[in-house]
Amino acid sequence: MESLPDIIQDCLAGDTNAQELLYNKYSGRMYGVCLQYSENYDDAKDILQEGFIKVFTNLHQFKGKGSFEGWIRRIMVNTALEKYRDKHYLNRVDEDEAEKLEKADYNVIDEMSARDLMKVIQELSPKYRMVFNLFAIEGYSHKEISALLEISEGTSKSNLSRARAILQEKLANYNRNIRNQVS
Repeated sequence: MESLPDIIQDCLAGDTNAQELLYNKYSGRMYGVCLQYSENYDDAKDILQEGFIKVFTNLHQFKGKGSFEGWIRRIMVNTALEKYRDKHYLNRVDEDEAEKLEKADYNVIDEMSARDLMKVIQELSPKYRMVFNLFAIEGYSHKEISALLEISEGTSKSNLSRARAILQEKLANYNRNIRNQVS
């Protein structure tokens, strides 16, 4: 089996078999990333396809520094953001409202397992899901999110707070349902 650097070199040379190998190696994990940012499976497949087109088009830009998987992941996230950057998905808020929402305490969300969180995160609206994923999962700051989505930092903070509130309510309902089933 070829090493990753060899596969990348073969892809750069236009070898379609190498491209298929690369796609097969990373498409499953990247599909999971795409699902985090999409509304449904079909949208995730579209993002994945568009993302891999960008991977192959821009493969010459990968310089071998850092994780190749991380590089691909960033392309997938950016592809998803491009799809949902439409201003209709994003709420703009004033700074006072953002500050009030940011001060709210949502400890339940902070203590959720990743599996439980991923289960309900798909139910968030695109505007909340994007900000939540970028902040909580990808590790972007509000300043970086505001630049990526072309929104204010206050809007980013507000959308994160609202996403957490929605997730907290869903978790509370889930926990109530579990307790009722056990009783």
